[in-house]
Amino acid sequence: MTPTQQPPTSPTRTYWLEHAWLGAHVEPGVAVDVRDGRIAAVRTGTPAPPPGAEILRGLTLPGLANAHSHAFHRALRGTVQVGSGTFWTWREVMYSFADRLTPDSYHALARAVYAEMALAGVTAVGEFHYVHHAPGGTPYADPNAMGEALIDAAAEAGVRITLLDTCYLSAGFGSPPDTHQRRFSDGTAEAWAARCSVLKERDHARIGAAVHSVRAVPAGQLATVARWAQERRAPLHVHLSEQTAENEACLETHGCTPTRLLADHGVLGPRTTGVHNTHVTADDIALLGGSGTGTCMCPTTERDLADGIGPAVALQRAGSPLSLGSDSHAVIDLLEEARAMELNERLRTRARGHWTAAALLRAATADGHAALGWDEAGTIAAGALADLTTIALDSVRTAGPLPRLGAETAVFAASAADVRHTVVAGRHVVRDGAHTLVPDVPRALAAAVEALRA
Repeated sequence: MTPTQQPPTSPTRTYWLEHAWLGAHVEPGVAVDVRDGRIAAVRTGTPAPPPGAEILRGLTLPGLANAHSHAFHRALRGTVQVGSGTFWTWREVMYSFADRLTPDSYHALARAVYAEMALAGVTAVGEFHYVHHAPGGTPYADPNAMGEALIDAAAEAGVRITLLDTCYLSAGFGSPPDTHQRRFSDGTAEAWAARCSVLKERDHARIGAAVHSVRAVPAGQLATVARWAQERRAPLHVHLSEQTAENEACLETHGCTPTRLLADHGVLGPRTTGVHNTHVTADDIALLGGSGTGTCMCPTTERDLADGIGPAVALQRAGSPLSLGSDSHAVIDLLEEARAMELNERLRTRARGHWTAAALLRAATADGHAALGWDEAGTIAAGALADLTTIALDSVRTAGPLPRLGAETAVFAASAADVRHTVVAGRHVVRDGAHTLVPDVPRALAAAVEALRA
């Protein structure tokens, strides 16, 4: 039984949190009662652990949500750091790894990647999934074999997943898929919808949708994807204005920006998240904010690929909720993503203090979960899913500051290496820095990556 699967009437389990971030402040001595995978009660003013309680020393946060992941990109770490180039040269290397994936090799890699995420305090991941078919585009006997491999991998790694099944139909505006992209394509949005409608949700897994980008889904088929998500009240994600070349091509083809094109075809809205939103105009920002469309920033990937710094402050002020993702997994560290969003803005504006630590943690927790359709996660409160992440306050990075400054310490000093415990549905997935389900995560990662390079 995986951590997210609970017996019908599981006994109450109590965790004692030495320090807990409760959304606005850090509270010492908090007892959290868990029943059936959810928080039954939160008791503050508990200076000592209750009898039988499991003790989480350090600062406990709600579980972290990684709102944008391409699991197979983890195999590129280090490889794409050699030499120079652009996003487009990086993409060619990425395609070469995508060509080698099979359901079995993808399962092995994703299981290890999701275990790495759990070690970093991630309890839910949004997997932006577009490698659907065999090389050349022939469907597997099970047309969702690749998606099922990802769902199973998340279960085995002990994390929740929102599989954002991605519609990817063309190489560019008016161009058919190239050799690499044929395995991404279902041919039409209607065929995509028919295939992913077969996917079933599970205790640990929810099914969402994605438009890969306006260059990869013809304008006339955008509404089909949007309607599929709307009918199911499912999250809908889209890569948006990551590259200026996409904006220029969209303007040339449609006479408008990608954001306007999405708005005109019903893609924007409060269950939609634009990933990156880097090169957007003032009018685009107003469209995104006014529709309640979210923004998922992926700062470590955006700087790794030299994409640029997106206008996150302006987007949030306009009404676009912020979430965070590790995207290409140049690193997997949601605390670094939160820190980078603030520090990038400081570099761009030469001013400090654009977000409080609490606001950055909210992007990494409650708002990230909401972007993935897990609205009942991301807080330490009665009724919420019992997903917790504990950060050490006595490491070389975190020792010194007062515990009441734990949120600031977590965001501006801590790293994934400081995660001591990860609890999903009230059960330990990571205990004392060790994964309880995948015994040797580094070896699993090395073996999975080596298999793709062979």
